[in-house]
Amino acid sequence: MNDDVVVRFARELATDVEEGLSADAPFSANIFTRIVLERLEDAGHLDSVFDLHQEGRLGNAGYRIDGFAFDEERGRLELFTTVYRGELQPSRLTGTEAARALERALRFASACMDGLADRLEPSNTDASDLARRIEAEAATLSTIRIVLLTDSVLGGTLPPSGEWKGRTVEYDAYDVVRLQRVLGEGETRADISVDLVALTGEAVPCLHVPSDHGGYEAYLAVLPGRALSQIYERYGVRLLELNVRAFLGLRGRKSVNSELRRTIMEQPSMFLAFNNGIVATADGIELDEANGRPAIRSLQGLQIVNGGQTTASLHRARRKESITLDHVAVPVKIIKVGGADLSEMVASISRAANRQNTVQLADFSANDPFHQQLETLANNTWLDDGKGRWFYERTRGSYLAAEQKASYRKTEHRSFRLQTPKQRRINKLDVARYLSAWSGLPHRVCLGGQKNFQHFMQRLKDEPPPPSDTTWFKRIIAIAILYRAVERTVRAMKFPAYGAQIIAYLVAAISHRTGGRVDFDRIWAHQVITPELENLVKSWAPAIDAALRESAGQRNPSEWFKKEECWTLLRERLPALSDPLPAELSYVAENGNRSETAPAVSVEDYDRIARCMEINGATWLEIAELGQRAGIIHWKVAGICRTLASYAAGGWERKPSAKQAKPALDAYRNVERAGIISGSQASSENVEQ
Repeated sequence: MNDDVVVRFARELATDVEEGLSADAPFSANIFTRIVLERLEDAGHLDSVFDLHQEGRLGNAGYRIDGFAFDEERGRLELFTTVYRGELQPSRLTGTEAARALERALRFASACMDGLADRLEPSNTDASDLARRIEAEAATLSTIRIVLLTDSVLGGTLPPSGEWKGRTVEYDAYDVVRLQRVLGEGETRADISVDLVALTGEAVPCLHVPSDHGGYEAYLAVLPGRALSQIYERYGVRLLELNVRAFLGLRGRKSVNSELRRTIMEQPSMFLAFNNGIVATADGIELDEANGRPAIRSLQGLQIVNGGQTTASLHRARRKESITLDHVAVPVKIIKVGGADLSEMVASISRAANRQNTVQLADFSANDPFHQQLETLANNTWLDDGKGRWFYERTRGSYLAAEQKASYRKTEHRSFRLQTPKQRRINKLDVARYLSAWSGLPHRVCLGGQKNFQHFMQRLKDEPPPPSDTTWFKRIIAIAILYRAVERTVRAMKFPAYGAQIIAYLVAAISHRTGGRVDFDRIWAHQVITPELENLVKSWAPAIDAALRESAGQRNPSEWFKKEECWTLLRERLPALSDPLPAELSYVAENGNRSETAPAVSVEDYDRIARCMEINGATWLEIAELGQRAGIIHWKVAGICRTLASYAAGGWERKPSAKQAKPALDAYRNVERAGIISGSQASSENVEQ
């Protein structure tokens, strides 16, 4: 351990925590938890994590958690507990202190299973929701993982994993040394170590294929399906490192995963023959010899670069559907990279392997052109005063690395801090969250950082490439500023539960009500939103909260908010705009950028946009075809109606402009009055001006 590096990292972390303190977030431990969980999720170590502080007592014993993650696919609950001291020189946390903190978190799980939700007051908080969920899912939970987060140096050992109430309980810890290694140096594979002897009872026979030109070695083997499932259960998405697609699900007869499931259930012994297997890389391979042939004892730094679908499907079959994998065998090709650059080799293997599959895959690598373009634009786009810019953290730890590089000279370090302060740092998960909410996908945001990011990257693959110019970059940053302002405002209002969900849906609501067209240039120029827009957020937040709760009904709220049906229902219950409008909503050009000469956009204009989106795509096509044929509407207006039909077909991800809405509604009214329209799903009451 390099003590100086760890101390420097600890001080940077403590500074970040202090900078995050505010009236609505006054506790350092909570800020520390939020920062660490967000960065560990960005690093791929965690998935769909949420910070949540809850503590109390049951009898003479206390319980406490500071965050959680619930993985239904793997039947896995993760609870996080924090020990934060805020020391500039990290002190030692004894094994006894660590065990005590872990025990308190496990006690929370036990209390939930014993009906803690009924005893929590108030009964409509994030904690009570989690308690009810744990109680309801207790029968399907196979593993509980308790994770300690601390800015101290862990001394001693953690309690061993074991059985607890018929479940596996695992203990883990991220102390300041490990956090520095993972977040500071960006190592994400270092502690993925797979002992195949422990999993299968013996070393796995393999065929060693050395490369003619060096640089790598290949090993061909066959892994038991159960062993592969257990590896995924232990490490989850960290095995995939953002280089492999999301799990596509099992719905639909043509789904690749439904075919996998059918083979697992009906012909498990044929899995080896029917399945292409997986391609993986490893930092290290420990070999043995079995019956005169090489055999693999263990793998270090394992990464599955092709075959994530196979792996996740096997695990789902075993854990979610209780299907035995005893007769399932999976072909495996393992590449041990030697002199070649590992990250580049992994990306190349992933691209080549996935190109052979007819399913469109998302490449979640930081080397994706989208992220490279965004980084280039961030480096070259200065604020209007010419003195500052935003920093896009394309790769983990790049901001810290840039800051450390600048620190070698005092003047450069001062300039770096002035030009790119931490509040103007933005990463891949941030961009995916902000743009998904603004695009009318708040339910995706509620899935959590990693899953939303996977969906976001898949959308990039399926849609035309963005313009990738300065105007586009400024628009992204303006949306980021708006989203973060909504975050601050909603958190300050101290809703008892679902704050993150309220934020995502509120941002989506503003986008929907305005047709996604606000004064992005103004937000970019001022780098803040106006007090008037902030007041609008304050007035809308309680309405969004009430609408979300009402829409959930008897459903589990946390799960309901992740469904598209929730957003579809909520769109019908959004708050209305009222005069006077905030400056950001008053003057917009047709391309969404600021224009002093464009006509003022009024509440009436926004109402017309909303009414346009109440009419389905088939009706807009009818208006265009029948109205133009009858000579009632001009061919240009018919073109606008056809455009709105395409917007409707896309789920209104693109929205009408004020300039489109008025003639389109006029056309609708004229065609309906002529009595030549049929099958309308909107009445004339909806289009009266």
